[in-house]
Amino acid sequence: MAGQSLFDLIPGVWQELLADLRGSINSIGINLGNKADAGERILPDRHFVFRALEIEPANLRVLILGQDPYPNAKDASGLAFSVPPRTSGLPGSLLNIQKEIITDIGSTTTSDGDLTRWANQGVMLLNRVLTVSAGASLSHAKQGWEEVTERIIKISAEAGVIGVLWGNSAKSLAHYFPEERLVTGVHPSPLSAHRGFLGSRPFSRVNAMLRAEGREEILW
Repeated sequence: MAGQSLFDLIPGVWQELLADLRGSINSIGINLGNKADAGERILPDRHFVFRALEIEPANLRVLILGQDPYPNAKDASGLAFSVPPRTSGLPGSLLNIQKEIITDIGSTTTSDGDLTRWANQGVMLLNRVLTVSAGASLSHAKQGWEEVTERIIKISAEAGVIGVLWGNSAKSLAHYFPEERLVTGVHPSPLSAHRGFLGSRPFSRVNAMLRAEGREEILW
């Protein structure tokens, strides 16, 4: 990741909020550059790494926490669980999310797999780790991203967002959210969705929480 420093890619007000992590974030950028120089393909593309932060805290309503980017170029988009729009072949976790929306709400606006529509309504789709080496899930875990994303989650929780935390890793951050703004559950992965994600109705639960606070519902 040569050229502009990694920190300088962070959108707008988030640079101010994360200013004390500038050195750590730029160290991650140097590490990513070394990986790229060694022949690794880093995903998502550089200009998408902080795509989840294109929503300012004042406009946030919901935060959905993912694990790390899809480890292939056709899927990694910078938004957790989301992919570029397509007519078929959704990743397994996203397919289960779509199934649950239809069961829970009755329809979905995102059958093409592109969750940008959610982001445009104030839903932050944040991965715990923001980059990955192509073909190797979790290859960038414990290399600095967790400190950065935990700070983002803390700031978002303090701004009043509803946290949607699926799976044990995500649920370890539940303490940042008050109970009335927290939805937890099983991860939608094909390996675990049958253990309680399917049928858990997280989307209607989020909308009920928003209604209770007099806020507009999400059009899922």
